[in-house]
Amino acid sequence: MIKWLAAVVGFAIRGFSGAILGFFLGSFLDSLSGGGSSTVFKDMTRSQVSPADFELNLLSLCSIVIKSDGSVSQQELDYVRQYFVSTYGKEKANAIFRTFNEINKKHEISAQRICSYLNQRTRYEVRLQLLHFLFGIAQADGAIRTPEINKIQEISGYLRVALRDFESIKAMFIKSGDNAYKILEIDKTATNDEIKKAYRTMAKKYHPDRVNTEDEAIKKGAEEKFKEVQKAYEHIQQQRGMV
Repeated sequence: MIKWLAAVVGFAIRGFSGAILGFFLGSFLDSLSGGGSSTVFKDMTRSQVSPADFELNLLSLCSIVIKSDGSVSQQELDYVRQYFVSTYGKEKANAIFRTFNEINKKHEISAQRICSYLNQRTRYEVRLQLLHFLFGIAQADGAIRTPEINKIQEISGYLRVALRDFESIKAMFIKSGDNAYKILEIDKTATNDEIKKAYRTMAKKYHPDRVNTEDEAIKKGAEEKFKEVQKAYEHIQQQRGMV
């Protein structure tokens, strides 16, 4: 469609802002050329983001996290590539990664603007899995540094994710003595009944079926996060001798 061609041309000329301008102009031309309902107004009011749009915004957030510690790690770049290859296949992943390389060179990407766009078009559960994916990138080079944690927490705020949910996801990557409790969003002083109730709540919240999205990368992340919740509960069961 014309709008996507115009977005690509605009991105090549003026970066992210040019892509947005080209998208709007292309949408207008689409409507003039008989594009029917595929107008910019439909795109702005749809309840869910398309897979192509989601990938572009996801890659932009990946770029922000990768550059947050002042360097671009090859391991983190490889993590993004490998993740998309395993999820989409080599051919599509290579096309996505070419776009990512271009985005990664830009400096004017706004996390707040991207998150505002996603907030209107994605469910809360999807945004939780997005944070999980960003932590995975930060960990790819062997260590999650303070600037990366701070940047992901900033993005979490823009995505309107509750602090306890953020801390739960963080605990899956940054280990400490009470990690299992943090993942289940409870205190170490919780009773066995409270732990069982917390597990049921978290298992329901993070069940892959709750992630209503066409994006395979996020679906896969949901499965990984659900397993972490199960592992945390099993660890506490063994520790306390719960039946």
